Amino acid sequence: MDKKKLSERDICSKFINPALEKAGWTAQQIREEVTFTNGQIMVRGKLHTRGERKRADYVLYYKKNIPLAVIEAKDNNHSVGAGMQQALGYADSLAVPFVFSSNGDAFLFHDHTGLFGAVEQELSLDEFPSPEHLWKLYEQHHGIESERSKQIVEYPYYDDGSGKTPRYYQVNAVNKTIEAIARGQDCVLLVMATGTGKTYTAFQIIWRLWKSGAKKRILFLADRNILVDQTKNNDFKPFGQHMAKITNRKIDKSYEIYLSLYQAVTGSEEEKNIYKQFSPEFFDLIVIDECHRGSAKEDSAWREILEYFSSATHVGLTATPKETKDTSNITYFGEPVYTYTLKQGIQDGFLAPYKVIRVDIDKDLQGWRPTKGQRDKHGNEIEDRIFNQKDMDRNLVLTKRTELVAKKITEFLSKTDPYAKTIVFCDDIDHAERMRQALVNLNPERVKENRKYVMRITGDDKEGKAELDNFINPEERYPVIATTSKLMTTGVDAQTCKLVVLDQHIKSMTEFKQIIGRGTRINEDFGKTWFTIMDFKKATELFSDPTFDGEPVVIFEPKGDESVIPPDEEQSLDTEEQPEPGSTHSGSGTDTDDDTDNQAPKKYVVDGVAVNVIGERVQFYDNDGKLVTESLKDYTRQHILKDYQSLDTFLRKWKGAEKKSLIIEEFKKQGIIFEALEDEVGKDFDAFDLICHIAYDQPALTKKERANNVRKRNYFTKYNEQARQVLDALLDKYADQGIEPIEDVKILHVPPFNQMGSIVEIIQAFGSPQDYTDALKELENQLYADVS
Repeated sequence: MDKKKLSERDICSKFINPALEKAGWTAQQIREEVTFTNGQIMVRGKLHTRGERKRADYVLYYKKNIPLAVIEAKDNNHSVGAGMQQALGYADSLAVPFVFSSNGDAFLFHDHTGLFGAVEQELSLDEFPSPEHLWKLYEQHHGIESERSKQIVEYPYYDDGSGKTPRYYQVNAVNKTIEAIARGQDCVLLVMATGTGKTYTAFQIIWRLWKSGAKKRILFLADRNILVDQTKNNDFKPFGQHMAKITNRKIDKSYEIYLSLYQAVTGSEEEKNIYKQFSPEFFDLIVIDECHRGSAKEDSAWREILEYFSSATHVGLTATPKETKDTSNITYFGEPVYTYTLKQGIQDGFLAPYKVIRVDIDKDLQGWRPTKGQRDKHGNEIEDRIFNQKDMDRNLVLTKRTELVAKKITEFLSKTDPYAKTIVFCDDIDHAERMRQALVNLNPERVKENRKYVMRITGDDKEGKAELDNFINPEERYPVIATTSKLMTTGVDAQTCKLVVLDQHIKSMTEFKQIIGRGTRINEDFGKTWFTIMDFKKATELFSDPTFDGEPVVIFEPKGDESVIPPDEEQSLDTEEQPEPGSTHSGSGTDTDDDTDNQAPKKYVVDGVAVNVIGERVQFYDNDGKLVTESLKDYTRQHILKDYQSLDTFLRKWKGAEKKSLIIEEFKKQGIIFEALEDEVGKDFDAFDLICHIAYDQPALTKKERANNVRKRNYFTKYNEQARQVLDALLDKYADQGIEPIEDVKILHVPPFNQMGSIVEIIQAFGSPQDYTDALKELENQLYADVS
């Protein structure tokens, strides 16, 4: 057997698999070709494509969902270690310490733990370590030493038999939390971007700790009724009769899993703190969902509860760690045991990317000053000063401005999808109501179809709040547009939200991330793969803040009254615009987003002041994670020239390619969407002409022109009649659909080819499969014969 002639798959089946079996790895512990990301969604124009998915040749598990090692295989024409760097990248993502590369001759072994010997060493096929050996090293490396801690870490995940498995980052989050608790860590913080399944992750953590007997009574705290109810009815459903929601301020101590609003168990008066009906040792584990929200302060409701149940293990879940001069999740919980960011979620294809439309309004940027003694519509004399963007809808209401924002929203929806779920974030309830009215007046036909086309969903409006479930339900068409202030910033699982409008002053990074998170969920069944942010108040300038999507940084160091924040930064970092919805400031324990600040500034309402758009630009995140101004041509030109610096280089590659579709596919993986370019450049060009025209300024021929040029050469005459018919039909397909379809032999299954005979008969018309391939190659050469 000539090993050099074997494929990579042959190397796996003939050498790697036998080595694993000999080392004691079972079929249940070995998974081959494990795809663990979905491929980044890249948006260009109105279209999108997915990038390449990450796929490991092997992932080895000690037990299901407890990965230990990655193996990257190569054929025997590569060296033993040729796959190591690729495997190390996969291992970083999957959080496994043992990494192998093999070409069938031996294994190169990389050991992150440093317990096996050298960091990297070559092992023969017979020396592959057993699962027990690697697991022992794993336990030692992670400080899992007692028998009890080992039982906790090895306890299996919940499995409902449906085949649903957690995503790789959820596995990482669960395992790292379980390991930290098994080691005796009392406070644990998990940071996971909105839309990545924090509650499902929390369920698996609680399930394993509860079923293993490590934690017998558990309290799950959230700050929205909708969050508690969604959790109880969905992810936590397997707890069944062992679970109860604390309601009506009543305590029943017969359950093991409790869910509660933290407002429901606390109050301003000592006797209202019904959590004290439990003994301080009652709970073994407390999990706080969305622990960033009005909550990290030392006098907050859940901090009060945690201090009472100080003997329990405390786990905080958040998408946005809060770090200000007097509020810190990290100072309380410690460094996160695991972080999965928005940027990672988008790059992996689990979260929706977004475009940003920034709209600049003249009175916002240039300012507006009243005439001397001018009064507003309510008869109030307007303060004589220049009002600018920071005043709009707070100190000054220009009714024409509200109408302009509503007009731009309506124009966008009309051009894209009038029924795309849309959230408009306003400064306060009054602003949300004015925006609702403006949108209603601009959409009379839609409102006539259904009065709920536009709804104000704020904490003070019962009818609006009652429509929240319908808004987030993909099956329900109405409401389409929701105007809100604070109520929908978090805890709203709007899977099909395609437009997020920012007409709100946002200075808090925490709040900004939460608002962006309203659009990041993907629902491909309903056509939601990306979303648009329309920004009227420069809120998206926060994208450029280094804290937007990096690792959380502690800036809270409690040392007396000394501030650690420079005075010019303090306001932007420590802004709580209004009391959080449902926070204990309201004292009611209900959802609210009213502005309860008694010192609210005076607001002037002015009619008749003309307002205009003075700038508008569209931006999107490229596949490197950079926000760039949209220009499909520029983006395409840059990426083509990066790979092919000259036309000659590209032409050599194109003409020498066995299949042109492979070159096109590579460009697609870089985020070049040829259909979107066709919209911008011209509908009838194929990928070749689009590339040559955009990157190298070459004149372009349409697909029909290329097909007609081939027919004029009349080279078909050397083939028999049936073969000529096939080639002529292939030219028609090219003229209609481009080069890619005709390179796939499956095209012979569809009309008109299937009317010419079977695939075997069609190929026989050319002589042999190789003759058909040669004829197709010659047809392609004829198509591009005029290019030199």
